[in-house]
Amino acid sequence: MRKTILLVEDDRSISDMVKRYLSNEGFNVKCAFDGEAAASIFKRTHYDLVLLDIMLPKLNGMDFLQIVRTKSYIPVIIMSAKDSEVDKALGLGFGADDYIAKPFSMIELAARVKAAIRRATQYMVSQTELNQSNITVHELVLDVDNHRLTKKGVEINLTSKEWKILLLFFINQKKVFTKEQIYRSVWGDDYYGDENIINVHMSRLREKIEDTPSKPVYIKTLWGIGYKLGEF
Repeated sequence: MRKTILLVEDDRSISDMVKRYLSNEGFNVKCAFDGEAAASIFKRTHYDLVLLDIMLPKLNGMDFLQIVRTKSYIPVIIMSAKDSEVDKALGLGFGADDYIAKPFSMIELAARVKAAIRRATQYMVSQTELNQSNITVHELVLDVDNHRLTKKGVEINLTSKEWKILLLFFINQKKVFTKEQIYRSVWGDDYYGDENIINVHMSRLREKIEDTPSKPVYIKTLWGIGYKLGEF
């Protein structure tokens, strides 16, 4: 079955080039040229992945990404000419799954798209194999079936990567994970020592689930080794 991609890019020459290449790779590609149009289209149709430029007219890419994350955990790949670590961290922290800097090669873009869809599909399959619909750790309750996390009955909104990281720890409560193991499990790719991605996601996750993020009790750091779930 052909996967469907929503391409949100205001530069029509780039949009046409990406659409043509990905269509030849076997994808259905729907285009939007501003954030408001993208939001309207996204609400009406199911998509398997979003390719998203940050700098958009009418509604910027980050605002549109927040709309996506209120409704779906589908993969989102940011495309941007801004290539600083700050922009990468911001994009990933808002719930993006990957980042590719302009100008990019079509071969690399297609590879990232296929990898993101593959990881999302594998994750959905692995979730159906879980025997527990709710996993409780101290004051946190993970509702696996409905993708909900609550703390003392109050819902906490997680990005797709934050959800996957927390689920990994919750279903492996006695295991210590290295950064490489976390990256391989959550991102599904080889780890090349880019600690920034893991650090950003772990920091943002702790800000959401910990009473005192600087003194975490749910996800403990084992210096020089990795991370493990706290014991209560």
